[in-house]
Amino acid sequence: GFLEDGILVQDVSRTRQRYLRSWTFPWDVTTVLPTELFCLLPGVPRVPGVPAARANRCLRVPRLFEAFDQCEMRTGWPNVFRVSKLTLYLLLGIHWHSCLYFALSAQLGLGVDPWVCPGFTRLLRRYLHSFYFSTLLLATVGDTPAPRRDEEFLFVTAGFLLAVLGFATITGNISTVIVNLSAADAAFYPDAGPVQRYLRARGAGRQLVGRVVRWHQHLRAQRKLPAEQEVLQHLSWGLRAEVAASVHLPALQRVRLFHSWEDGVLRQLVLRLRPQVFGPGEFVCRRGDVGHEMYFIREGRLAVVAEDGVTQLAVLGEGLYFGEISLINIKGNIAGNRRTANILSIGYSDLFCLGKEDLAEVLAEFPCARAAMEAKGRELLQGMGRLDTGAETTLMAAEAEAERQLQKLEVALDGLQTQAARLLAQLEASALRMALRVQHLE
Repeated sequence: GFLEDGILVQDVSRTRQRYLRSWTFPWDVTTVLPTELFCLLPGVPRVPGVPAARANRCLRVPRLFEAFDQCEMRTGWPNVFRVSKLTLYLLLGIHWHSCLYFALSAQLGLGVDPWVCPGFTRLLRRYLHSFYFSTLLLATVGDTPAPRRDEEFLFVTAGFLLAVLGFATITGNISTVIVNLSAADAAFYPDAGPVQRYLRARGAGRQLVGRVVRWHQHLRAQRKLPAEQEVLQHLSWGLRAEVAASVHLPALQRVRLFHSWEDGVLRQLVLRLRPQVFGPGEFVCRRGDVGHEMYFIREGRLAVVAEDGVTQLAVLGEGLYFGEISLINIKGNIAGNRRTANILSIGYSDLFCLGKEDLAEVLAEFPCARAAMEAKGRELLQGMGRLDTGAETTLMAAEAEAERQLQKLEVALDGLQTQAARLLAQLEASALRMALRVQHLE
């Protein structure tokens, strides 16, 4: 296929016509011509005539590089592909060098001195010896027979220069692969080095430094990506929504709160989630703190602990959520927007964090979801004894009274608008009669 306005066209007839009209068609035809048939002509030596007759195959090198670029761009393991490509180039270079060595040996005479290729009867043995000799020469090992003729000296010197160039190229490519690996890790995972240096400069204890190191190690070992928003920020909004839904929607659907929610609500919600990882013994929230976000447990276990920070009152696992009571305005909530419990991470916990503003935007578009969350929060507050039913009744009565007053004001406003419209019509009629009388007097 081919790209047309950014869309892949896979129609066979259109692809054929486009290829036949392009400049690559005669170029490819030239590369596959059976030019080795010229070796059948009388007087043409078979060695090195056959390799020279196939020189047109080298014209396909640009297409080979193009194929390599396409594969490297589409593969999921680009660094592995680069190393494999470098290995292929290395073997191909040794192969060509061994062919030149054998051609030179055949020109000088096989087995005439220790440097040239011996006159083995088997062709495979000749190739293996030539490949072995070229490997030693290009690797600059030095365990090769000393050259004795001018041609041999020139060949060895050129081989050494080629080896220096090859080693420089290999070193540069390997360094590039290592740098790319480090850059890829830095793009996904935070660097622990600056944090460690900061803690040591400030005289922090070894225990705290160890916790920071273990937290970073856990992120890399478990492939946790806390900087997902930065990684996906270059994508369009629609594509970012599809990526976020495909990655996080299955985990979000396991939350019991969302079992009855519409799929559209979850897709709006998943774009606003921020992954967070908490380590062992780390408090997610403390009782009395002002709540700015709620959490959904994706993996791990968390404990609701008493004020001493040790006694466990309850254990929260995968699929549960907490922190929503301080975000939504539940009538009769004694704590207001304060946290009502101490939540401690038992091990490493992978959570979804949702901010107060993001939650309000989603719930404003879906009133049914807001009603379900308020009902669940009211049930929890009532179980903890933090729901003032009297205050709730008073607030509901006050809201009902305010609603009635608002309705009265709306009725009065409608009456005033009607009277104003009537007066305006009378004024226009009076102005019209006055204009007619003035015209009659004139």
